[in-house]
Amino acid sequence: MALWRGSALAGVLALALGCVFLLEPQLPGSALRSLWSSLRPAAPNPAPDSPEGRLAAAWDALIVRPARRWRRVAVGVNACVDVVLSGVKLLQALGLSPGSGRDHSVLHSQAHLEEAFAHFMGKGAAAERFFSNQEAFRDIARVASEFPDAQLQQWAQSHPCRRRAVWMSWCEPGQKLRGKRAKDTERHLQHCYTTCETGPCSVKSLPSFYGKNTDCAVTLRNSLLQHYAGGNAALIGQKFAASSDLEVLLCGPVGPKLQELLDDSVFVPPESLQAADEFHLILEYQAGEEWGQVRAPHANRFIFSHDLSNGAMSALEVFMSSLEEFRPDLVVLSGLHMMEGQSRELQRKRLLEVFPAVTSLGLNEQELLFLSQAASGPHSSLSSWSGIPDVGMVSDILFWILKEHGRSAGRASALTRVHFHTLVYHILATVDGHWANQLAAVAAGARVAGTQACATDTIDASRVSLRAPSEFLTSHSGAGVRVTLNPSEPVVVWHREGISFHFTPVLVCKDPVRTVGLGDAISAEGLLYSQAGPHP
Repeated sequence: MALWRGSALAGVLALALGCVFLLEPQLPGSALRSLWSSLRPAAPNPAPDSPEGRLAAAWDALIVRPARRWRRVAVGVNACVDVVLSGVKLLQALGLSPGSGRDHSVLHSQAHLEEAFAHFMGKGAAAERFFSNQEAFRDIARVASEFPDAQLQQWAQSHPCRRRAVWMSWCEPGQKLRGKRAKDTERHLQHCYTTCETGPCSVKSLPSFYGKNTDCAVTLRNSLLQHYAGGNAALIGQKFAASSDLEVLLCGPVGPKLQELLDDSVFVPPESLQAADEFHLILEYQAGEEWGQVRAPHANRFIFSHDLSNGAMSALEVFMSSLEEFRPDLVVLSGLHMMEGQSRELQRKRLLEVFPAVTSLGLNEQELLFLSQAASGPHSSLSSWSGIPDVGMVSDILFWILKEHGRSAGRASALTRVHFHTLVYHILATVDGHWANQLAAVAAGARVAGTQACATDTIDASRVSLRAPSEFLTSHSGAGVRVTLNPSEPVVVWHREGISFHFTPVLVCKDPVRTVGLGDAISAEGLLYSQAGPHP
């Protein structure tokens, strides 16, 4: 398409949503992390030859910047405001009782919400669903906004730090907010508050903590009662904006609250602005948390919304028309998974509009299986993954996507790359000759999953664990071979009929500060370390 000549169009369907304080480009994360490290009790360093330590060191040696970097990035098309809270606490506040888990492709009632939440919580799997009843969704959102103390108490119990020292370091009693911008400091305070344990962790206790002058306490309380930038496109845009040499265009349904939360360096065209925000509820749960008979094997989240703008990809036309003037050399498209609540006809129409021009896809396990089911691909008879997705099955679906729908001599398709990510491993699949530096890209995406979840600058081997399968088949077809994982050589590469696969495990954070937004960070980091174009 002449409109994007010289550009790479990357379709990022990452499901995970996130809080802006983990992705905010102006946020001095290094200062927060240094403070965090100084406040935590010293953990014994693992032996240098521990699997986690060896794997992290090997990644650092492998990750190098590409020879040619992106300069102008356009991101679209899903954007929203996230409300992040404890899933169990919300269900309790709604007066729901634990039942047997059951998946629903679309939620029509509170009973459906409880069943779907329990279903995915029991698997420790991420999921997102459309809530069809607007009035019922509004009622749930109202209840969610009325009990912040309950959710914060749960977070506080999970993440120890010295509350008083952290608060004092960012906002002294009697002083106004400090920092480059007030909203930066608000996010620092929110981050610190949600990682405290010592003492009664209650929003209502803050005024007494600060005495008569409660500027900081009021700001913290207000920020906790407000919301956070969300939507894959918005969060990926924030991540790219962290690179000062990148210009970032964001197209999506941006309401007044989201516009306030976005970084100043992210440009939103006037046509993307709307009078009201779209809200998503992010229900988090911790590893080992229980809901009736269900016990979560991993920390994760369940997302639901009554989001008509993003569900219909209403910003797609504005996005396409903005590219000619902006002239990006990388285009990132997200939000196709939001169409699950739409008709098959609309899904097919949008996919046909997008896929011929897409160069790269970013997919999690839910989205990968959704694509295979929608087009009767490999292993499409699976209703959902049971536990960790089988590497060979994932590889088969990735091969099918690129072989049947990717670029070839007889097919007018631009698709040459798929970045798959799940909790314990990632795979980058590419059509040979079109991408460089993919070994570094897959390693960088896996590394950021560990550092962002634990809120650290580098991998702390004492706070992560290696959970990827020690052995796996690269395919369940005749082309499969058995691989044994070696932490000292963490990227495994194999080839199949002109398609290359780069596999690496993930070092999973044992005590994650935040589970939402990781998929967006993974996709963005992988693209930052990738180089597109003819490649031998």
